[in-house]
Parts: sequence; structure tokens; C-alpha cells
Amino acid sequence: MNWKAILTGATVLACSAALLAGCSSSEKAPSTDNAAEMGKIIVGLDDNFPPMGFKDENNKIVGFDVDLAEEAAKRLGREVEFKAIDWSSKEAELKSGRVQVLWNGLDITEKRKENMLFSKPYMDNHQIIFVKKGNTAVTDEKSLAGKTVGTQSAGTAEEYMDASDFYKKEVKEVKKYPDYVAAFMDLENGRLDAVVGDEIVGRYYMSKHPDTLDALDVVVGPVSEFGIAFAKDNTKLRDEVQKVLDEMKADGTIAKISTKWFTKDITK
Repeated sequence: MNWKAILTGATVLACSAALLAGCSSSEKAPSTDNAAEMGKIIVGLDDNFPPMGFKDENNKIVGFDVDLAEEAAKRLGREVEFKAIDWSSKEAELKSGRVQVLWNGLDITEKRKENMLFSKPYMDNHQIIFVKKGNTAVTDEKSLAGKTVGTQSAGTAEEYMDASDFYKKEVKEVKKYPDYVAAFMDLENGRLDAVVGDEIVGRYYMSKHPDTLDALDVVVGPVSEFGIAFAKDNTKLRDEVQKVLDEMKADGTIAKISTKWFTKDITK
């Protein structure tokens, strides 16, 4: 019996079956365009970034940006899925096609524009200083000299501090956290002297933890703008989402969602 011939024939049959089934020997992530054409928009986000996107007491992902994305997808006639990702790997997640959109209080920067395609900005964001209530030693940015300061990894505040000689040479230590909630908890527990971070996120945290933190009305670094990011070549989905966002702005829907989360319309 010619076992070599039998095995060869079996291999051919197996490969043919795989081809008919649309299979391949190695799986590839779907392209962003293919995922969009399939009808589902997969939104990547940090699910511990209140009030933009976070898990509520029922473990459901909610937030201002979540409400915006759900309404936009509804108007596009598409399903939306929210996928929690490692925020420090967000560009890789977008480039690979594992997510089609980054929609989670993402600051538009020139560096990010090199690798991502952005919507028009929809909200301003400031980086400010947060301290534990009763801390009078920190009054402005220069008073952070010799102090231990926290911030979120892969955020705008981190980018600013990494590029600053003051934080490299004068500040005792910059501790980086996976999210701002962890940083604020360490601030409350006395393990940090201050947190430098997003004003919107910090003030929301303060509203849920009264009498523990103070926010200094001191803007640190440049004022930034929030935008929605897409893969660099995915102009089709960007333009579709931008069109419905413009409609939502014009008919007052965005103002209504903003008032729900911030008590007033703070969008652009």
C-alpha cells in the first residue's frame, strides 16, 4: 500500500475543504474597513475612565462617550460593541483592526496624528493639579518640586511631564498608574503629594468622593481637545461618524447628553 500517496491525497482534500470553508492556516485580524462593512463598530476604551467610559455597579460600561457612540451608531444603523483595552496599547489595537474606533476622552496631539485619523474636536480638556484636602504645601506647578506626583500612563499629562526638564530634575518622583482612579486612591491614602491629570475626570471623581480632594485652578501644560480616533486609512468610517456627530450637534442631542453627565453643555 502506498502510504505516501494516501497521505498526500488526504492533505490535498483537507486543504480543499479549508479553502471551501473560507479558512486559512493562520488567522488574521479583520481590516477596519471590513469590520465597518459588517455593520458592527468596535469601540476601544479604558473602562475605568469616568465619566467618559467606565463600569457601573452592574458591571455595564457607561459614560458620556459611551452615550455619544451609542447614539451615533444608532443613526448609522449599526451595532456598537465596547471593548476594554490596555490604554497604553491603544494605537496597536487600532492599527491591528481589533478595534475600529478609540472613543474615550482621547486628546488630539500632533504625535498621535502621525498614526491615527481624528474626528473634529468635540470638547476641550485641561490638565490640572489635584491634592488631598488640607494640603497647603502644593499651590502651583513649581511647588511640586521635591514631591511625589502621580498620573495615568499613556495620557496627555504623562507626555507633557516626560518632555519637561522640571519633572525630570526637580520633582522627586512621577508615579504612573494604569488609570486615574488608582492614582486618586493613592492620593487619598497619602502615597502621593499630588496628581496631575485630566480636569474632567478628576472633578467627576471628586463629585463621587466629597471632602477628600481639592483641585487647584492651575492649568498644567497646553490646553488639549478630545477627539475620536480611527485607523489612519479608514477615512470612510471617520467621515460617516463625523456626519452624524454634526447632526447630533445641530439638533441638540450632544448638548442633552453633556447636560446628563456634566449638568451643562461643555462640548465644542
